[in-house]
Amino acid sequence: LQNDHKALMKQVEEALHQLHAREKEKHARDEAEALAEAMTQNQSLPQAFAKVNAVTPGSPASISGLQVDDEIVEFGSVNINNFQNLQNIATVVQHSEGRPLSVTVIRSGKKVHVGLTPKRWAGKGLLGCNIIPLQR
Repeated sequence: LQNDHKALMKQVEEALHQLHAREKEKHARDEAEALAEAMTQNQSLPQAFAKVNAVTPGSPASISGLQVDDEIVEFGSVNINNFQNLQNIATVVQHSEGRPLSVTVIRSGKKVHVGLTPKRWAGKGLLGCNIIPLQR
């Protein structure tokens, strides 16, 4: 019985070593793929549909790191494919009060992700920034 236990534990140990070795290889492959994807994304930046033309200091937009001249690629669920007018963004903002929104912008030719939480603050609106549609 003791010998069976030792043999079994040895098999478990070997299996664990193999498992971890495979995980390590997979992780290295995933990292290489992510790097390659990031490289290709830099060449083909997604299309922006709107632009930030004002950010009030101390506002939720300012605190999140949104900047003037940021071109908006994704605002929560709104993107180039489903954007019709600024009312789309207003609706997303109203439904997301107090909850973080994922906003993707193009800043100086690079894709930047910003976490923006619409909320009540001293100024007007829930964001404290002005967004204009881009004419394409």
